[in-house]
Amino acid sequence: MTDHIENPKLQDHPADNAEKDPENWVTGDEPMTGAQKSYLTTLCEEADVELPEKGMTKAEASERIDELKTKLGK
Repeated sequence: MTDHIENPKLQDHPADNAEKDPENWVTGDEPMTGAQKSYLTTLCEEADVELPEKGMTKAEASERIDELKTKLGK
């Protein structure tokens, strides 16, 4: 008889992959990544809003990306 091993990738809501609030990120205070800046630039252009002039943290960029995606219906 073989033991049944659960595959966490098949779980509907795996607890260890829960999305964390950007405010709770360990690296949230670091400057945004190049990928975040590029995506944020694209979303700002599509939403016809200006890219913030001041540098953003990873957490701030993530939150702004989410806001713009919601605004654009993405």
